[in-house]
Amino acid sequence: MIDRLAKLLCLSLPMLMTVAHGGAAHSASPKAQPNIIVIFIDDMGYGDVGFNGVTGAKTPSIDQMAAEGMIFDDFYVDCAVCSGSRAALLTGTRYQRLGMRPVLFPDGDVGLNPDEVTIAEVLRDSGYKTACVGKWHLGHLPPCLPTYHGFDSYFGIPYSNDMWIDPANQLASDIVLRQGVTLEDLQAGKKVKNWVPMMRGEEIVEYPANQDTLTKRYTEEAMAFIKDNKAKPFFLYLPHSMVHQPLAASPEFQGRTKTALGDAIEEVDWSVGEIIKTLKEEQLAEKTLVIFTSDNGAALGSSRPLRGKKRSIYDGGMREPTVMWWPGQIPAGTTCTELASSVDLLPTLAGLSGGELPERKIDGKDIWPLMAGLEGAKSPHDTYVFTYGAGAVRSGKWKFYPWSESNTRKDKAAQPRGRAASPLPVQLYDTDADISETKNLAQQYPDVVSRLQSAYDVYLADVNATKRSLAVMTRPDGSLSPARPSIRKKANQGTRKAEAKQDATSANATSANATSTNVTLTNTTLANATGKGNSKEYKSEIAWAEPPVVTPGSVDKCSPFGCGCSFSRARGH
Repeated sequence: MIDRLAKLLCLSLPMLMTVAHGGAAHSASPKAQPNIIVIFIDDMGYGDVGFNGVTGAKTPSIDQMAAEGMIFDDFYVDCAVCSGSRAALLTGTRYQRLGMRPVLFPDGDVGLNPDEVTIAEVLRDSGYKTACVGKWHLGHLPPCLPTYHGFDSYFGIPYSNDMWIDPANQLASDIVLRQGVTLEDLQAGKKVKNWVPMMRGEEIVEYPANQDTLTKRYTEEAMAFIKDNKAKPFFLYLPHSMVHQPLAASPEFQGRTKTALGDAIEEVDWSVGEIIKTLKEEQLAEKTLVIFTSDNGAALGSSRPLRGKKRSIYDGGMREPTVMWWPGQIPAGTTCTELASSVDLLPTLAGLSGGELPERKIDGKDIWPLMAGLEGAKSPHDTYVFTYGAGAVRSGKWKFYPWSESNTRKDKAAQPRGRAASPLPVQLYDTDADISETKNLAQQYPDVVSRLQSAYDVYLADVNATKRSLAVMTRPDGSLSPARPSIRKKANQGTRKAEAKQDATSANATSANATSTNVTLTNTTLANATGKGNSKEYKSEIAWAEPPVVTPGSVDKCSPFGCGCSFSRARGH
């Protein structure tokens, strides 16, 4: 408890007000449909923001957003890596119930099933204009692209920025080619790790994407969308590519701190400030709910004082820096210490917009009473079961792990420090008194252990009984192999330096393209995939992927306790 209060002392005194202790009451349900913006940072840890004690970088815009809104201090994502986390947030459903894999790769053949209902579909059916700007990572070919999942428009990178191009993707007729790439190279299926495509809609418009300008261009695209749709309700999903590796920042932010990570964090913070500034200038602030969070724990940054980092089932991999902002509706300068999750966003936003919940089973709950600061509001989750990695359960202040602490030997960031691992077969921590999860209390509280073990077993049975399938993506006939390119370390090291040299005269996205080549495509060997975005009729043609079965104590794919997929951790995910 002392650690938690000390962390909050960097905030103004009103920040110490908590919903759990009777924050100011606000209206239970706003009458008008709010605009909604979800800012989803990549690989930003709990300790990578000012209000949680970041060092080496400054986040004044995020901190100001927190001062004007509500910090959710016990906010979890559903998966400690990319794809699983994104699928859960957008569908309100645990990623394993969806059959989603923790991480998708360009050489995979499946993606999010378009029969799943996303936040974008709920809101679009309620009259919203919808846009996705940034990293998608739920399938890079039809029928798994954003335009098949309720988004009217898409601009961004279809997966992580350390991946590679799939020759099956459709190329725009005026594609911009950089780094000396030619159309002949693409036709030959040449690929380079860390060279990823920029897409607009369902077409690649730039290759390789200029990663130094990603955050800036995403921000400009987002601001333009806000201004163009200010007269009607809109939903903007802004999943940034940063601060995932390889780290990059636009020229204005390079060298502002002592590290590339600090530079990337400060530019993401600038982006948040520009979004909030635009809302205020356009008289939209009191009409707009903005949610800021991250997809998983820190990869390079800090998840402290939490235990573990990205890929860990401990809180450092799953508990995220989160702020809810809506002037006049969410009480300013407050902190919520009730358990909430990214899966709660869909039902909450459906309620605020007047939208209908999916007929399919979802796991999220409406957390508007928490967000509105209603007196006595409590978490809607009596227990929250995680099946990522070796599994866990959160219930109130308790975090339970149905496996021995000795199994953390492969999770280096979560290794016990200055002590031996507990010999007990399970783990139980009081996260209020012991935020770093260091004192195993399983022996002292056998009744709690029994209750949470039962909750874990019941959930596993339920998720396996109701598990759905992913969609098999459509590849044009004759498409070249999407296989991962071989790594030539010397050739791939310093990608950012190589791009900086090529674009030495760049000051922004526009001038960066001065050294690029615009190509008009006439070669039909790079044929388009059949089907158009937003096509409901296309769903009947989808092939389904058989979902895996989760078993008690099983090792999840891509978990720190061993990888069950064909991709090793050396791949960088």
